[in-house]
Amino acid sequence: MNDNIHNAGSFLAENKDTSIQEASEVLHALMEEANTYVSNAKAQNTVRSYQSDWRHFTSWCDSFGLPSLPTTEETFALYLTSLAKDGYKASTIQRRISAITQAHTAADYETPNTNKIRLVWAGIKRTIGTEEKGKDPIILDTLKQILEVIPDRLLGIRDRALLLLGFAGAFRRSELVGIDVEDIKPVKEGIVISLKNSKTNQEGKKEVVAIPYGENQDTCPVHAINKWLEAANISDGAVFRSINRHGQVSEKRLSDKAVAIIVKRYIEAVGLNEEDYSGHSLRAGFATTAAMLGKSERSIMKQSRHKSDYMVRKYIRHTSLFEENAATDIGL
Repeated sequence: MNDNIHNAGSFLAENKDTSIQEASEVLHALMEEANTYVSNAKAQNTVRSYQSDWRHFTSWCDSFGLPSLPTTEETFALYLTSLAKDGYKASTIQRRISAITQAHTAADYETPNTNKIRLVWAGIKRTIGTEEKGKDPIILDTLKQILEVIPDRLLGIRDRALLLLGFAGAFRRSELVGIDVEDIKPVKEGIVISLKNSKTNQEGKKEVVAIPYGENQDTCPVHAINKWLEAANISDGAVFRSINRHGQVSEKRLSDKAVAIIVKRYIEAVGLNEEDYSGHSLRAGFATTAAMLGKSERSIMKQSRHKSDYMVRKYIRHTSLFEENAATDIGL
């Protein structure tokens, strides 16, 4: 009888230990998965920027023998002051503050965003200003100038398609190079492009952009994209790809940085300053051109997929500076 009780107790104890171990393993696996979700909560570009900013901060701390994680109020204040002194823009400093805060939060340290830091940051913003000088938009007239100098060979066929599609779809650089053939659906009015992810759509919800046929075949984005796919013999996968010096089309997708390089190349070719333009100039150019032509704020936002009307209204305000201007026709 006693032996039976002892054996039963041993059995329960062993099974209890096994259950605890299994539960621990399950929780550990769930924790790892949760950390993955945390990592995916922000766009990859944002993550890379934070990592770069954090490396800059730790390198600066190391050069002066100061603590980085956890840092101190004094170190943080000195770092921000150093950035302002070295001429960094307010937006860059703001991102560095966010990166340092995120790193401390992730390591379970108290966020070093004290009242003193907030006062230092407020003083920096007041001193250097927070207004950002954006790049110039590529408006329709400028785009047409560019199209005239694009060579009629494989590289030029690709670049024409990329610039026209980027403009007509008001695409961000990452959206443009992320398009696959499978994302393009021909319709009677033109094509419809499904975006898998975008800056304002990180959750993978279906987002589509309609690209209508152009009035002129030479400036029609639908014709340009079809011509590129046929010339490059691309039937699936990435639409925009690199081309080597022998004219061979790679399987490799263009990077988003390549869009800026292409834009600057042709901006220089038409005699403009490439420093004034970027890959974003196509998207900004569409919004500016549409505003100049009197398109409604709602229709511009629908095509550009801006979630906030702030930027769209900024484009509209810029194009209407001389409309009903009180200083016009007053006898000067």
